[in-house]
Amino acid sequence: MEITINWYLSLSAILFVIGVLGVLFRRNVIVILMSVELMLNAVNLTLVTFSQSMGDAAGQILVFFVMSVAAAEAAVGLAIVIAIFRNKLTVDVTQINLFRY
Repeated sequence: MEITINWYLSLSAILFVIGVLGVLFRRNVIVILMSVELMLNAVNLTLVTFSQSMGDAAGQILVFFVMSVAAAEAAVGLAIVIAIFRNKLTVDVTQINLFRY
């Protein structure tokens, strides 16, 4: 049994939808950051799939740039979460309101 391009694209779409649902319905900042990472990985899977099917390496090169941006986003995001947690003692998005006095 050969796995076609449709299977990879379906898996990518499912992973992306799970990530979007995690961002929309979760309140924990760490879970939201993990959901964003899941969406970025779904995009990476799509890029690699189209790159393989078209025989071009440009998509695979672009994946490395997306991975580096995702790593930087995770590092900066986690640093911000730690800084907010030290002041507010919570990681619940509904409890964090930095624009009010």
